[in-house]
Amino acid sequence: MKKGNTYILSLGGSLIVPEEVDHKFLKSFIELIIKRTEQGDQFIIVCGGGGLNRRYNNAAQKIRKMSNEELDWLGIHATRYNAHLVRIMFGKLAYKDIIVNPYEKVKTAKPIIIGAGYEPGWSSDYDAVYLANTYKIKNVANLSNIDYAYDKDPREFPDAKKIKDISWADFRKIVGDKWEPRMSKPFDPIASREAEKLGLEVAIMNGKKLKNLEKYLNGEKFAGTVIK
Repeated sequence: MKKGNTYILSLGGSLIVPEEVDHKFLKSFIELIIKRTEQGDQFIIVCGGGGLNRRYNNAAQKIRKMSNEELDWLGIHATRYNAHLVRIMFGKLAYKDIIVNPYEKVKTAKPIIIGAGYEPGWSSDYDAVYLANTYKIKNVANLSNIDYAYDKDPREFPDAKKIKDISWADFRKIVGDKWEPRMSKPFDPIASREAEKLGLEVAIMNGKKLKNLEKYLNGEKFAGTVIK
């Protein structure tokens, strides 16, 4: 088989479980990834928590006051549950275990590795960044439910401008330096800081638009934000 490329995808929980499990999206996404593996490509896919995380966090806070660490642990296990779903859907093509420690490199001939949350204070974006470092990969694709990152929140500011290309220094001015559980940012601020240190390039795009994702995988012009 022709040897292809290795890609790291940070698969947002908003795509896996917006409110209920989006089985139609997952079916199409999995079909695309399998097709790429048949061409020789390999994938490390890190799953986010999405609506599952949100529901557990909201319920917990209605029972008693929760610390950020406790809320993070709920979110971490939500990412792991989602990751198990995705891993099982790939069947024998996927490595047998969910990777939760991004510092450890697994040895496997399987073309697909599925990852999830590691420890409090880390988002799935942060895990993806450290997996890129562990596997010596310089690009990460962040798949969520937005087409581009913006200079400010477009839900609050109608004049928000979409960003196509931006430096890490300028992007970090937009997202800040602090991580909080269930934070809604185009890319985690702490992950952004580490990505800048490691010299990574991160592409932010709408993961539901699979033809656009395929353009990215082909090295073609795609719709999204590139940070480097």
